[in-house]
Amino acid sequence: MDYGFGFLSAVDLVDDVVLAEQKGFTHAWLYDSQMVCADVYQCLALCTQRTSKIKLGTNVTNPLSRIAPVTANNWATLNLLAPGRCIMGIGTGNTARRTLGMPAAHLSDLREHVITCRGLLKGETVPYQEGDRKRMIRFLNQEGGWINVKDPVPIYIAASGPKSLELAGEIADGVILFGTVADSLIEYAMSHIRRGAERAGRDMKDIYTMVLTAFHETKPGDSLESIQEAVGAYVVSQCNIFALSVKSGEELPADVRDGIMAFRNAFKTPNTPIETRHLELYSNYVNAFNAHHRTLVTPEMIKATSLTGTKDEIRGRIKRMEAAGIRQIATHGGSRERTKEVIESFAATVID
Repeated sequence: MDYGFGFLSAVDLVDDVVLAEQKGFTHAWLYDSQMVCADVYQCLALCTQRTSKIKLGTNVTNPLSRIAPVTANNWATLNLLAPGRCIMGIGTGNTARRTLGMPAAHLSDLREHVITCRGLLKGETVPYQEGDRKRMIRFLNQEGGWINVKDPVPIYIAASGPKSLELAGEIADGVILFGTVADSLIEYAMSHIRRGAERAGRDMKDIYTMVLTAFHETKPGDSLESIQEAVGAYVVSQCNIFALSVKSGEELPADVRDGIMAFRNAFKTPNTPIETRHLELYSNYVNAFNAHHRTLVTPEMIKATSLTGTKDEIRGRIKRMEAAGIRQIATHGGSRERTKEVIESFAATVID
């Protein structure tokens, strides 16, 4: 099993990424959400300068924040700084788009962006289209130390809904799952990934599957409120993404369906002006737990979508996840103030 850590992008996070590398984490994942945190590619570039082994990725970029040639150029440049350590994580941009008050990208946009970036990162000439105008493009100066298109840059797709999971199985090198901890959720996700893979004639063994989730080792006397403060912000985020990724909820496993669908309107206030409502709804997103979500974050949903429990319970859960085909567990750090604490706690509980 590989182990990753998810960071809110910040220029001062390099010390934490260095610590994660020292503690045995194999991957560092930085968020790409322009209205929430710092620019991800500048932060990743800083990380390349003080690390040597840990793999560096976005969790996740999207097809609408940047055009595909710019996304590919960012990765080709980072690949020069950290050859063979770069992973392009991409999704439809739930957070990056909704914090603008805009909808997430269509899967067709995601597919096109991935295909274009993959070709460019291999040094190929690929079609590129804007409106009705279609042209062939490639990186023009692939030699001379400008970029690196020799070492591969895998592309992972973040997915929660059936169609996005199947797209990931069809075209991605890896799949990023959010909060997919319960047995039923893993079975749901893997079955759709498998369906997409079979449609494309691919072997599931060739698709790297990881789960990003919150983590908290419980101690005697922990209250529900204290556990909610530790993992609640991320439980809300990932359950909201699950709920928005399906039409009616019937697609979800029965044992978690009602609990997840209760989060569908977690970030909606229909009685406020549409032009500004997102400014309040997403303030401190995943960085702090909002008390008005307390009734949604039940013990059942915490258990189903996060690694929360005693050391033995967490280790047992990870073994079952590995047996089900999950190849990496990545934990979200919670607030910036708790990042170092969570790195050290996860390393002591899980990695050591």
